[in-house]
Amino acid sequence: MQTILGANGIIAKELAKELKLHFTSDIRLVSRNPQKVNDTDQIVSSDLLDQKQTDKAVKDSEIVYFTVGLPINSALWKEQFPRMIQNVIAACKRYQAKLVLFDNTYMYPVQKEPLTEKTPFRPVGQKAKARAAMASLVLDAIASQQLEAVICRAPEFYGTYQTPSFTNSLIINRILNGQTAKVLISDKTLRTLIWAPDAGKATALIGNTPKAYQQTWHLPCDDNRLTAQEFIELFEKLHHKSLDYNILTKEELTLQSTEKPQIKELLELLPRYRYDYLFDSSKFKQAFPDFTTTTYEEGIRQIITDATNNQ
Repeated sequence: MQTILGANGIIAKELAKELKLHFTSDIRLVSRNPQKVNDTDQIVSSDLLDQKQTDKAVKDSEIVYFTVGLPINSALWKEQFPRMIQNVIAACKRYQAKLVLFDNTYMYPVQKEPLTEKTPFRPVGQKAKARAAMASLVLDAIASQQLEAVICRAPEFYGTYQTPSFTNSLIINRILNGQTAKVLISDKTLRTLIWAPDAGKATALIGNTPKAYQQTWHLPCDDNRLTAQEFIELFEKLHHKSLDYNILTKEELTLQSTEKPQIKELLELLPRYRYDYLFDSSKFKQAFPDFTTTTYEEGIRQIITDATNNQ
């Protein structure tokens, strides 16, 4: 049995499809209101803030994937993420299950140098501190040899229409809806994005590779990084339409945040858009040379095809 916690998110769905396709049909999907991805999936409703419910969700699992997402809310992240991962670690220890943590990069410093698996945590802001606390709990359990676990870390992802990311909501979905795209802070800094299906496939591969455990992996991304301007220009070329965009400045967003709480939550992330964001996934590519990473052009083509087919 392989169990996915947080089963309604985009990464969980891609992970479930990949597990079924290449690894196992014995899949359990867990969330407050889970829905099947594959016909053979087992679904379990659970609150991971409750230890007994978490134990029930994890029991009989060989591998447990933590892909839980929460709304962008600092107080919620600070309160719930560490509690959930503590409950999951305890349950995995109890039932001798392996743990795969799907993680983001918020705990990393804002720097011009490439981010690697060895980059130290320097979290700034409550959301970054919550993610650092989660990852540290897993790393501590690994270091003490109490848990067989692995961390799969990804930068911001992008994908077809329903993918929940800033790039999708501000750029991709607005373009598809005939609206002006919006760019955070700068259109000249390089951004590293990961194609959401690649993130799910790579996580499944790592989870089913015994020698990959007890370490951190950066998931595979296209190394031909683009600025927001270049990303939109490529979209324009492949979409055969003239596109425009506006740059959202820090001052503008700060002013809007007084009336829109969701924008206030975004402010602590803005420094990440001022400099080139160089997420290095060479470790994965060297270890798994047969894995095919989706290029930005291939991803955008798929986004346009998907949108056209669903009109």
